[in-house]
Amino acid sequence: MSNQTAVGMDLKKAKPSVVEEFVAGAKKGFYIGAEMIAPAMVLAYVLIQFLDITGLMKSVGQILEPVMTVFGLPGEAVFALVAAFFAKAAGCATAATLYSKGVITAAQATILFPACVTMGTLIGHFVRIVIVSNVDRKWHSLLICVPLVDAAVVMVLTRVVLSIMGLN
Repeated sequence: MSNQTAVGMDLKKAKPSVVEEFVAGAKKGFYIGAEMIAPAMVLAYVLIQFLDITGLMKSVGQILEPVMTVFGLPGEAVFALVAAFFAKAAGCATAATLYSKGVITAAQATILFPACVTMGTLIGHFVRIVIVSNVDRKWHSLLICVPLVDAAVVMVLTRVVLSIMGLN
């Protein structure tokens, strides 16, 4: 066997097939869902149930109603944003739970989802990136505030788009 043929065979062995790539990707997706998304969804559901049963959701919602009205949301919607602060999936799951319980409408859930993604997992990202990379402390407040401002802006923009479409 020539040297060139042996090199060609090594390249074929090193490159996985499309099926192998698909299976590896599906496996990775399953583990991400099982290890990250499902626990966040369960946590969100339990949190909403606890707040609902204790009456805290209604109380906190009434206090925050004036602020959340700016975004076209009831006060209780703040819990989706708080959950998203810790994990995107938890924020989205909380919004979905609020929708399934009739606390928010589909349009209001639509307003919440981009905000949950925009500012989602802020605490984890902040620690893993800003703290670990030893960013100067004078920038910490700004680096926390930017995603929060982004989330507020995206909620206003989503509300405007939904209004233009006649869906809000």
